[in-house]
Amino acid sequence: MTVRPGSAADLDPLAPLREAVVVAVLRAPSAEAAVLATDALVAGGVTGIEVTYSTPDAAEVIRQVRARHGDGVYLGAGTVLTAAHAAEAVAAGAEFLVSPGTETGLAAAMLETGATVLSGALTPSEVMAALACGVHVVKLFPASLGGPSFLKALRGPFPHVSFVPTGGVNPSNLTDWLAAGAVAVGAGGELCSTAAMAAGDWAAITRVAAQFTAAGQAAREPGR
Repeated sequence: MTVRPGSAADLDPLAPLREAVVVAVLRAPSAEAAVLATDALVAGGVTGIEVTYSTPDAAEVIRQVRARHGDGVYLGAGTVLTAAHAAEAVAAGAEFLVSPGTETGLAAAMLETGATVLSGALTPSEVMAALACGVHVVKLFPASLGGPSFLKALRGPFPHVSFVPTGGVNPSNLTDWLAAGAVAVGAGGELCSTAAMAAGDWAAITRVAAQFTAAGQAAREPGR
């Protein structure tokens, strides 16, 4: 899902995010586990992949995932905490960058790479701070603290903001999050658990990914 010049995604940088619907937030115990978990996720239909910097050798994982799946994934880096992380991740093939919170200097460095930037916020003041930095998307985190009703309330004063809630998203409430105004959702342990990765239970990850995919497709059906 790499953005190509002249494509719809080139005109709308959020198009690949909307198309993915679900972004898997990978916090893997090893680089190998992260790569194999990505294979399992893609097999289940989840093509939004966020390799967090809490994963060992995150940049190398990004390179390997890009080599294995090419444009078949919308690939990014998460838990980006430094300008060096941002530059390294984009050089490795990341199309989007995610930080858990918002800090002016970091946001500027992330935007400087040309990647789509998702910056973390929870309160209205934090949302305003993220907007002031010029980020493309506000990552609502931890979304589990408020639920879909909280996102719906935030959309009142911020109807123009693109939100991606992360934390507490599962196949049962995914439709509620999208109905509340999310452009996509992020899912970590609920989608790709540390236990499953540690055990090498890739089939279990594929099964859960298929559940998320089915929920996302149902939520995007006309008339929903």
